[in-house]
Amino acid sequence: MKREYLAFDIGASSGRGIVGSLENGKIELTEVHRFPNVQVLLWGHYYWDILKLFEELKEALSNSIKKGYKNITSLGVDTWGVDFGLIGRDNVLLGNPYSYRDSRTNNIMEEAFNMMPANDMYKYTGIQFMQFNSVFQLYSMVKTSHPLLPVSEKLLFTPDLLNYMFTGEMVSEYSIASTSQLLNAKTRQWEPEIFAKLSLPIDIMPEIVKTGTRIGPILDDIATETGASNIDVVAPASHDTASAVAAVPAKGENWAYLSSGTWSLMGIETASPLINDLTLSSNFTNEGGINDTIRFLKNIMGMWLLNGCRKEWIENGISADFRVLLESAKSANPFKAIIHPDDPIFLNPPNMIKAICEYCSNTNQPLPETPGEFTRTILESLALKYRYVIEIINQISDSKITTLHIVGGGSQNELLNQYAANACGIPVVAGPIEATAIGNIMVQAITAGEIGSIEEGRQIVKNSFDMKTFEPQETAMWDEAYQKYNHLFK
Repeated sequence: MKREYLAFDIGASSGRGIVGSLENGKIELTEVHRFPNVQVLLWGHYYWDILKLFEELKEALSNSIKKGYKNITSLGVDTWGVDFGLIGRDNVLLGNPYSYRDSRTNNIMEEAFNMMPANDMYKYTGIQFMQFNSVFQLYSMVKTSHPLLPVSEKLLFTPDLLNYMFTGEMVSEYSIASTSQLLNAKTRQWEPEIFAKLSLPIDIMPEIVKTGTRIGPILDDIATETGASNIDVVAPASHDTASAVAAVPAKGENWAYLSSGTWSLMGIETASPLINDLTLSSNFTNEGGINDTIRFLKNIMGMWLLNGCRKEWIENGISADFRVLLESAKSANPFKAIIHPDDPIFLNPPNMIKAICEYCSNTNQPLPETPGEFTRTILESLALKYRYVIEIINQISDSKITTLHIVGGGSQNELLNQYAANACGIPVVAGPIEATAIGNIMVQAITAGEIGSIEEGRQIVKNSFDMKTFEPQETAMWDEAYQKYNHLFK
């Protein structure tokens, strides 16, 4: 009897339920439910509607049963990182989790570094400093004497919280725990020194479990409500990027990955953390991956910038069809302006178009004017940032990167793929699109014993999906643009 696995893949703007199965050495996928995931603004703060998200997951499970998937062995949840919910006495959910884009962590890093120097924190965690990391979210609650902290008994990251709702079990999967900047990268346990220096409550932190752990069966009332039965909840690589990297169809070494979507997450797999002065100064991160590997990577503000512009154009009655924007970008003047994608001005601006114009004005560059020029400026700037990251990786790692694998929804953006090849000067292999869900399903299948190893799983991915290779073009022009990039940002 063919086994089926249900992957819940939830990003910062939408989520999907996807059923996967293996047949004839290939993975077959069927989407059974898609839903929005939006930040809720209330009293000046941004929250996630976690109960609504859970209802969507139950609907996806119910839809799977109704569509005839009667042999679902397990389900797995992956989400974005760093955000968390709090559980109080008698298993009560204490409010809705804050969104990482909430302003409560503005300037909080500087205050935290007064209590624990950045060098010391990085030495333990190896995690890239970003103001919304869990450590700074939690510290902001301590600083403001948030009323929920004294009555909190457990902190659960978003996928762990959803697993708890399904099973009643409170644990944290390794890859999602690693995004918090509260985990010691070497011991892979919560680092007591960070909690002590920042006066954070370590007693509310959950037990850390390995990727692929069976957490437990779904609760009886959920089984009754959805029509499901005998379904285990398995912790895949619960951080969405970790699941995406698990599905990269690569062999051997000398390759880097780019999980392309709202964020561009770019790096390599390593057996152990890379923590030194160069990784600190370059603000690289060491997050948990499949098979206890480390995802040594850089978080880059990805299609968030273009999506923000599209939102403004649509609200002002301007056409913002994605395909039309890419076509108009092709004919726009190259390198009219270059922006730094990770500048704080772009994190959550009221108006992304104005933020880009302000940035260009502040750096004495011409302002983009048409949607095509804005689109080209964003895509070229992202590609140049990718080159910067590749160059740092080549300095730090033992081998030179010769291929870049782009996975995720952003791998469909052929213009950005080509720009990445041009900028980095190496071939870019694009696909699969559904890498995160595929990696989620792969881990479930490994846990069930249907796939023997991650290497076998990656070969199955290669056999199952079409990939497209982009060779470098116009490299001299891109080399010149990169010199301008370095002049602007170093």
